Amino acid sequence: MLQSRALVIALILLLSITLPEVQSKSLFDKGRDWLAIPETIASYVNEAVNKVSPKVSQFFLDTVQSPTVIAARQRLAKEANRVSIMIEQLFEKIKSMWYTRILGY
Repeated sequence: MLQSRALVIALILLLSITLPEVQSKSLFDKGRDWLAIPETIASYVNEAVNKVSPKVSQFFLDTVQSPTVIAARQRLAKEANRVSIMIEQLFEKIKSMWYTRILGY
């Protein structure tokens, strides 16, 4: 019980120290890289695992570099780019509607 509490506290401290730069980006910025947050989290997890067990860290790196994972990441990046374009178009439509119907420009 005490070990799990210590582990939870350590994880909270790790995330609170390492994630502020990721959270500082706005979701509505143009050119938003939707994969930045998961990649940053994976990088921090890999660094933490590397400190404990370099063999496990190497296994994680080998797994991430496998063709299956690379193909999945490429598809995810493609879909994230498509969604990003759709969201940008939606914002433009909302802005246009706001100016024409609400403000009467």
